[in-house]
Amino acid sequence: MANEKILVVDDELAIRMALKTAFLREGMQVQEASCGVEALELLHRDTFDLVILDIMMGDIDGYTILQRLRAEQILTPVLMLSGKQEEMDQVLGLGLGADDYLTKPFHLSVLIQKAKALIRRSSIYNNRQRKNEILVGPFRFDLMKLECYKGTELLNLTARELTLFRFFMEHPGQVFSKTQLYQQVWNENVVDDNTIMVYMKRLREKLEDDSSNPVYLKTVRGIGYLFDEKA
Repeated sequence: MANEKILVVDDELAIRMALKTAFLREGMQVQEASCGVEALELLHRDTFDLVILDIMMGDIDGYTILQRLRAEQILTPVLMLSGKQEEMDQVLGLGLGADDYLTKPFHLSVLIQKAKALIRRSSIYNNRQRKNEILVGPFRFDLMKLECYKGTELLNLTARELTLFRFFMEHPGQVFSKTQLYQQVWNENVVDDNTIMVYMKRLREKLEDDSSNPVYLKTVRGIGYLFDEKA
């Protein structure tokens, strides 16, 4: 693993320099942004393998930056940093589309390990998709035939169910709220909670061995749903 491009977004110079030194030592390329505006400009101008994103900044907070990225279908892995320890802050970040979360102060070795894991996971997914299929856990989505298999079994999914499950397979381990799912899959801003619940029930009946005790499509209380590829 070398030459990966990292964007470090933090308004504290000392943190940016510490992270830059650590990533350079790992053979990675690093760009810095000291504020939200600068970060968005860089993300629109260039591509990165990972974004290290601080939450509390003077101009635009990390949550807002993350929302804008995901709304624009920029799916670069994001590792969020925060001085807050409260669980709901972590939940909010993950619910908005962050891939992982780390609270300050942290050990650089832990951050580097998390960063490498996120880059590796993204790389594996991209390689799979280039082969005209998505492979996650026991599931295989054929992008040419628009068919989904669990092992060797062809799953009898409707067009909307296929679209919804494909979205989950493209973002394994990531938490999505009902609003995010409705906007991404239905392309509508007015969210119908009941519709999401009905489709999740149908998917579980077709994907899970026991739909009343799901191991793949999990509910994250107070936020939404995630697809667990490690089940």
